[in-house]
Amino acid sequence: MPETSLAPETSPVPAPSHWKRNVALFLSGQTVSLFGSMIVQYVVMWYVTLETKSGLAIALYAVCAFAPQGIVSIFGGVLADRMNRKMLTIMADAGIAAATLVLALLMLNGVTDLWVILLAVSVRSFGAGVQTPTVQAMIPQIVPADQLMRINGMFQTISSAMALLAPAAAAAIYAGFGVVPVFFLDVITAVIGIGLLALVTVPTLERMTETATTYRQDLVEGMRYIWTHRIVRWLLLVFAIIFLLTVAPSFITPLMVTRTFGTEKWMLAVLEIAFSVGMMLGGALIATWLAKRSRIGLILISTFSFAIFTVALGLSTNLWVFYGFMFLFGLAVPLFSTPFMTLIQETVEPEKHGRVFSYVGIVMALATPIGMVVFGPLADVISVQTLLIVAGVATIAVTIVAIMMPSGQAAIAAARATSPVAEGPAPDGPAPEEPVAAQAH
Repeated sequence: MPETSLAPETSPVPAPSHWKRNVALFLSGQTVSLFGSMIVQYVVMWYVTLETKSGLAIALYAVCAFAPQGIVSIFGGVLADRMNRKMLTIMADAGIAAATLVLALLMLNGVTDLWVILLAVSVRSFGAGVQTPTVQAMIPQIVPADQLMRINGMFQTISSAMALLAPAAAAAIYAGFGVVPVFFLDVITAVIGIGLLALVTVPTLERMTETATTYRQDLVEGMRYIWTHRIVRWLLLVFAIIFLLTVAPSFITPLMVTRTFGTEKWMLAVLEIAFSVGMMLGGALIATWLAKRSRIGLILISTFSFAIFTVALGLSTNLWVFYGFMFLFGLAVPLFSTPFMTLIQETVEPEKHGRVFSYVGIVMALATPIGMVVFGPLADVISVQTLLIVAGVATIAVTIVAIMMPSGQAAIAAARATSPVAEGPAPDGPAPEEPVAAQAH
């Protein structure tokens, strides 16, 4: 029977024959739910772009979409380590769906002010702040340790396939029926995702059933753990660089299309499709040919690729060339995100996954709006092309500095020395409390 309590689960780890069923249900539910969320994301971003053509408005959208997630992630990861992760994910997903439904009903009654839409985006972001670290922490519980890279790659591939379909579906629904039907579709996909997740058996660790620490103590412990763990600490630094200098500027690429090439909705849809096709191919590569490649090597290659492709986007004068570089940018995403998440899952003790991934979520959620606070208003006084070129060059320079630093060299060496199924933390990290592999068998 699926768990219904919010207390930490105490059911035994399922036999190896059950993990594939759990993974299939989990990936199916998350993919369906993600599909609806992606459609909403595209349509709202396009709506703001086409209605305002303002870099400041897009910056406000980015702040509303990511800043609340960063704030809540501080507590979301702690909750993930203290509570039933499956039920926590269900509650967060239900809350996001409820906010979307309220927005749909308001817009049906003629309430279409921009601030109302941004408020709903903020509420959805709050829910994601709980859901994202919880889902990331749940994956190693239901997947054998030696299959993490492959399953993460499969999830990336499936998500990329949905990302390929989502902009096309979003463009068709938006052009034919307007914004509101998109929100109703998101509610339906969330309900399906929750139903599938309810069928998943999620084993858990025993840590929180026997300790009585406070939330503040858990937060401090998580921060101390990251600070003393050289691999995680350095990975978060690189993660922040990527989101500040390449992901944040990518939010103004639709603005470049609108200002330079045209305002047709299909142009924005093809932009997202090109990116998604690249992500899908990259996910397929990471799940097959690149599954056993060096985690840290893939991270470094993709980081420099992001920088180069960002510069290339800024230099593009032809729409289809622009699409081509956006495809390559998408291709590099799984080569960064999958080994990044896998390396953390492998080197961090399972009972600390929630807290560590909460700080990953904080960096992701706060770096993007911080970057957009700069790039968004600048896009109203400086060309988007110039901003992309500067951001790409800055990424190369900052990444080289990060690699050459003694801490960077030590982190890279430690990551390379870490086996695909980690037996413990990197040198100078905390002593392992439980082998990572134990939680999945």
